[in-house]
Amino acid sequence: MKLRMIASAVAALALATALSGCGGGTEAAGSKTAVDCKPASEFGTMKKGTLTVAVYEAPPYVTFKGNELGGVDGDILTGFAEKQCLDIATVSAAAAAVIPTVQGGRADIATGGWWRSAARAEILALTDPIYTDQMVLISKDGITKASDLNGKKVGTVNGNVWVDDAKNYLGGDLQLYKAPVDLFQDLKSGRIDVGIDGFGEAHNNSNGLKVEVMEPDNAIKASLEPPQTCLPVTKDNAGLLAALNAYVDGLRKDGSLEKIVVKNGFPASSINTGAARLIA
Repeated sequence: MKLRMIASAVAALALATALSGCGGGTEAAGSKTAVDCKPASEFGTMKKGTLTVAVYEAPPYVTFKGNELGGVDGDILTGFAEKQCLDIATVSAAAAAVIPTVQGGRADIATGGWWRSAARAEILALTDPIYTDQMVLISKDGITKASDLNGKKVGTVNGNVWVDDAKNYLGGDLQLYKAPVDLFQDLKSGRIDVGIDGFGEAHNNSNGLKVEVMEPDNAIKASLEPPQTCLPVTKDNAGLLAALNAYVDGLRKDGSLEKIVVKNGFPASSINTGAARLIA
């Protein structure tokens, strides 16, 4: 998810701790795993036989109903858990509390299209890149180029990795919003002409507007190297990290990863992540 979702460790961890007493956890109602199931890898989890996932509703990255996961990350983790003979238990949290929930040891893994960032790498172990959250332009006309922004009213959510570049390109004339809902409200009302966002969030909120991946332009670095998503796990669980990386690598090689992202609305090109990198 967006870099803007990185809250201060103290504040967000306090929120995650508070949620522990608010019924946020959902335990699996009985094991669905066959007794004779042979796991593909060996690693520990918080609760034996269960993969505990910190989650918030964020389609198309992830959806959940009880312990049933959907979306790109959810489909990946569902298949992974089956391969490893694990049941899934979800811990529901606010978006800003998902990462601290894993950091604080209340879940094995975080899900929700989290971007690989230097700040997250300091507190959690990040899987290899899974897919990219490509920078998109949202408009009525379906524009695709940076040059198309000239002379138009353009907005984006503050804290995104492309904000500084876009502001420089537009000569400082860029409307900044605190939240995506405000950006999309102004797009739909016509108060701005074009919105800039990540593909996943735009796909979920476009409501008839055209969402187009921006053509690479040296003026805006994020169009050249879009943020890479990952599945963050607890810092000391090297076995889980290795198993996830191996599983996703297998999905990529046999074509399953492309099918998963396309099924959930992402372009097939999103799995072409390039070399691993971190957002500063």
